[in-house]
Amino acid sequence: MRSRKALVRRPGPRLAEGLVTHIDRTPVDADRALAQWRSYVAALELHGWETAEVEPADDCPDAVFVEDTVVMYKNVALVTRPGADSRKPETRGTEAAVSLMRCSVNRVHAPGTLDGGDVLKVGDTIYVGLGGRTNTDGVRQLRACFEPLGARVVTVPVTRVLHLKSGITALPDGTFATHAGLIDTPELFPGRIEVPEAAGAHVILLGGGALLMAASAPQTAALYEELGYTPVPVDISEFEKLEGSVTCLSVRMRGLYA
Repeated sequence: MRSRKALVRRPGPRLAEGLVTHIDRTPVDADRALAQWRSYVAALELHGWETAEVEPADDCPDAVFVEDTVVMYKNVALVTRPGADSRKPETRGTEAAVSLMRCSVNRVHAPGTLDGGDVLKVGDTIYVGLGGRTNTDGVRQLRACFEPLGARVVTVPVTRVLHLKSGITALPDGTFATHAGLIDTPELFPGRIEVPEAAGAHVILLGGGALLMAASAPQTAALYEELGYTPVPVDISEFEKLEGSVTCLSVRMRGLYA
């Protein structure tokens, strides 16, 4: 059986200092963020996901966005080297967590940089955003790690959003969901739909047609219902102030054997 495990990391005391790149900074309520994070984790667990907490990294304001620290393909973990220097120490705890699981652990080395939020997997195709946080050498190292395992790596330029998955994700049937103007080269994603809200382009496949998504995209939730899916909205407004989304708050580990 394939696993349904997810790594998460609780927000730290310096969350409000997190990086912002494409939006204006607004105040973050740390207490509300913690409550929202707990609700997010509860939603995963309610839908059959076993969550494991990565050790805190309280000196790293962005550490709650744990997805950026590792990329999983099948049973292989590629520990990243984040593009922002302030985020590089975050990977130590993630590496310790994946090392306890039955997977092979690899690492991105300098001069490569890679953020997990730039990696979108659809079947055996891995789309990698090349832009502000992920560089050419990071893509090269990801390719070297995963192509021998059967992956096909497609490089996608990213200039309009923080990460590739800030602008596009995929539905259970392989249809891509995006919002107008977020992706530089939409032609690389055939079979896509444009959703009415930017936050609606971010979904996590929970299984059984259930889609974890931000509560800030009610029109998109209605659209997904019309398509036969079951939206599971969660309030992540405090993390959205830091360009966060539902995808970056966890690492879904589907390729491990339970």
